[in-house]
Amino acid sequence: MYKPNPVPKVAAIHDLSGFGRSSLTTVIPILSTMGIQTCPVPTAILSTHTSEFKKYHFIDLTDELTAYIEHWKSLSLEFDAIYSGFLGSARQVGIVKKFINDFRKENQIVVVDPVLGDDGTTYETITADLVEQMGHLVSAADVITPNATEAALLLGEPADLPDEEFSTVLIKDWLKRLAALGPEVVIITSIPVPDQPKLSSVVAYDRQSGRFWQVQCTYIPAYFPGTGDIFTSVMTGSLLHGNSLPIALDRSVQFVTQAIRASFGHDYPRREGVLLESVLDNLRAPIINTSYELF
Repeated sequence: MYKPNPVPKVAAIHDLSGFGRSSLTTVIPILSTMGIQTCPVPTAILSTHTSEFKKYHFIDLTDELTAYIEHWKSLSLEFDAIYSGFLGSARQVGIVKKFINDFRKENQIVVVDPVLGDDGTTYETITADLVEQMGHLVSAADVITPNATEAALLLGEPADLPDEEFSTVLIKDWLKRLAALGPEVVIITSIPVPDQPKLSSVVAYDRQSGRFWQVQCTYIPAYFPGTGDIFTSVMTGSLLHGNSLPIALDRSVQFVTQAIRASFGHDYPRREGVLLESVLDNLRAPIINTSYELF
């Protein structure tokens, strides 16, 4: 007799930053709140995240990952989703691809958030080799969630493209080219809306159905690190719970927007990330108003 998994399990392959809400310190509470067990595979340990903090301590765990994962294999662990984010070195790409191959099973979602950069530049720890290798990792994914800068890097396009050049034709071309690398679903976040400086957009392409989706949101003039991790975590949880792609997209955008709005009015250092703890309960609320549309 079939026994459904009462609590889905996600293998979360991310770094652990001790201070500043990002990576595993956002992935774990979000997925837990959504009723999902998070099993972390730490790729690196940092004293803080790398945005706006200087002289942080960085511990690369590449040499520890194989033994860590081999123990999991010996236990015959199974996961409903595999979800990777920040990688500590280019060598980790091969390790993560092997993890996906070794732990892949039917009815599983593999999500890759290709953490490479933002605002037209790569992050401080990202090398050219890692950018190149990340292109191989996305080929093993079912879903990828790059921001506009990361999409450009994966495609070999200029990462600092002016806002006015993000036409519908260009965006659809990028989505299709990224899907051609392997993933069934491609989502690009932080897309500027030409002639609408107060709006930004999240777009998605479902290769199987051939449909494009879009959710627009009001641009809030503040930068909070970790919002990409928050978005992809909510997206992963939503898809695991059987939400359709546009509903999962809508839920993820709404939650990030709620988190930013709840934080924006407070006077505190933005580098600490959004006030995630104040909005986690919103993940338990049903979707009532949707704003997704065909793109």
